[in-house]
Amino acid sequence: MKKAEVQVYKERLLMLRARLRGDVHQMADAALKKSRSEASGDLSSMPIHMADIGTDNFDQEFTLSLMETEESTLQQIETALERAEEGTFGACEECGVKIPKTRLNAIPYASLCVKCASLLEQ
Repeated sequence: MKKAEVQVYKERLLMLRARLRGDVHQMADAALKKSRSEASGDLSSMPIHMADIGTDNFDQEFTLSLMETEESTLQQIETALERAEEGTFGACEECGVKIPKTRLNAIPYASLCVKCASLLEQ
């Protein structure tokens, strides 16, 4: 792949990384809120309904799960940026075949061609 083409993908990866890092920080802040009352600023001593506590717990677990997924994607982006620096970006890590641009446009951090990715999923 030409250096100019790699640079375009590198810029996309950097923008995606910046956006995901912001998302992860926002989700971390939301997940670490102590409770619904503290999040809304309600500091009264009125008891909270058990259903509200369950909802808060579910929301926190869901947010933590999303954060885990985002962190995985961030790691894949970092690896793709390393491949761009090494000059191996755009080549399948399994078979060495050139990854189609359509795939890289959809998933700029893809490290496998479609064939190898589908075999890996099975």
